[in-house]
Amino acid sequence: MTFTVDASVAARGFEVSLSLGPAETVAVLGPNGAGKSTLLAVIAGLLRPDTGRAQLDGKLLFDLQQGVQAGTWTAPHRRGTALLAQEALLFPHLSALENVAFGPRSAGVPKGEAREAARHWLAEVGAADLAARRPDELSGGQAQRVAVARALAANPQVLLLDEPMAALDIHAAPLLRRLLKRVLAGRRAIIVTHDVLDAYMLADRVIVMEQGRITEEGPTRALLRRPRSSFAAGLAGLNLVSGTVTSTGIRSAEGLEFAGLHDGPLGEGQAGVAAFPPSAVSVFLSEAHGSPRNSFKVTVTDLEPHGDQIRVRAGELSADVTPAASADLSLAPGLEVYFVVKAAAVAIYPA
Repeated sequence: MTFTVDASVAARGFEVSLSLGPAETVAVLGPNGAGKSTLLAVIAGLLRPDTGRAQLDGKLLFDLQQGVQAGTWTAPHRRGTALLAQEALLFPHLSALENVAFGPRSAGVPKGEAREAARHWLAEVGAADLAARRPDELSGGQAQRVAVARALAANPQVLLLDEPMAALDIHAAPLLRRLLKRVLAGRRAIIVTHDVLDAYMLADRVIVMEQGRITEEGPTRALLRRPRSSFAAGLAGLNLVSGTVTSTGIRSAEGLEFAGLHDGPLGEGQAGVAAFPPSAVSVFLSEAHGSPRNSFKVTVTDLEPHGDQIRVRAGELSADVTPAASADLSLAPGLEVYFVVKAAAVAIYPA
């Protein structure tokens, strides 16, 4: 059994079609305004699209046709979905136990049975000792754990998570991530996130959204190892140059030639990308001589710390150098330098 959704919202430039397997977690990545939260709102029933259709294990969630006022529209609480937002959004007048029991009680489960289910899920998320506390007595991390228990207690067929770690501090976020890795096993879930670590740890598959459309999707590690969009490349920590395949590499739209190693059979003239890590890029004040195949002049646009290195940005490209090298070269925004990368460090593959 699967979940499928096709939906469009003209005012937001949103048009998406996706499906989800019976025990699959999909991470949705993309820049701000890409339509990620719109996707969750449509699935959860909080936003009515102009047109579209969604089905969950044979149950029709909505079926809306262009120009037809009537249509099938299932109310949010009858969909079999649960939405976990950035903020815990617990009911302030209820204890943690009562918050978690709310879902089963709303579905008609007797009070005692609902409380028993709530105790079970609080124990599952390591919050059994918080049962009697009100939300104002919980830390951010504790409140989010209770919110996870509340979502799971509703026994959703699809769990929707909208950046659940975004509001947590650096100590609470890793704990919640490990918790989600455990409780999402064997479940169907969609998680919207800006953190590539969430995708690596939690998702079987990644979807990249830009401007209301899905621009790239695939198995998590495969997509982040061989990204085809600039956004995914940035998440994976790679430079990415799109262009046309040549006999030796890629020719960009700006006419730059990138020599590299072809990843499988490629035909000249087809669309392709060249990917290489910033750590493979050397920076010189003058054109380099010797073995490097790729040397091109760029203008430094920014410098920023990156671990124990300095990341030198030149528009869409970047290089990592040591602080000592940065000082020796007197690097600063506006300075013209040469980026040099050996062909052996450049992977060429289809776009």
